[in-house]
Amino acid sequence: MASAEPTDIKLDPSWREPLAGEFASPYMAALKQFLLGERQAGKRIFPAGSEWFRALDLTPLDKVRVVILGQDPYHGPGQAHGLCFSVRPGVRPPPSLVNIYKELHADLGIERPCHGFLEHWAQQGVLLLNSVLTVEMAKAASHRDRGWEKFTDAVIRLVAAKEEPVVFLLWGSYAQKKAAFIPSVERGGRHLVLKAAHPSPLSAHNGFLGCRHFSKANDFLESHGRAPIDWSLPSPTDSPVGLI
Repeated sequence: MASAEPTDIKLDPSWREPLAGEFASPYMAALKQFLLGERQAGKRIFPAGSEWFRALDLTPLDKVRVVILGQDPYHGPGQAHGLCFSVRPGVRPPPSLVNIYKELHADLGIERPCHGFLEHWAQQGVLLLNSVLTVEMAKAASHRDRGWEKFTDAVIRLVAAKEEPVVFLLWGSYAQKKAAFIPSVERGGRHLVLKAAHPSPLSAHNGFLGCRHFSKANDFLESHGRAPIDWSLPSPTDSPVGLI
């Protein structure tokens, strides 16, 4: 984020215009100054600056069919690359992602992939968005309440305003706060909001494992004339996504 202007950011055009006001806002200017100050202090920030908006660049607004909302990026070296729960090829899948794979197998019979690279989902219209888009190395939640939440609230509002039905997978209480402004089916709206415990080992057995969110998402999409998601994850070298 070299400046507060979206022209300096790698971002799919479908997001650029509707988010222009957010990038020009005082809170984003303050966030920029905070991040610059952290870098000048020698702190390592993940992911790389070029990947802060990777989820929005990979999944155009008009293509969004499913939203998976994370908390903040992985804070270990080499892990975060701008998509929630995803890690680069060659990086061991973290425990939360391992539990996601367990549920994927139990729900749809998909065998656990040998990697944790989720771009195959993003390319199909699964918005893999963290609530907070940066983090200091080895310090979970270190960039919360600095402004990112306002920005990702704006992103969710844009998706919620879509006419086409979308599925929101909200895992954990932190993600579920975003449900407040989603016009869900249960409240007479058009979008499906599915809630469960976070897939972290600390909470996965409290309702995430067994939630069957992947099949429920596809059932909803198909019932509304939308294509289902291929939740399988081919090897990055075999996938049409490739290594990016």
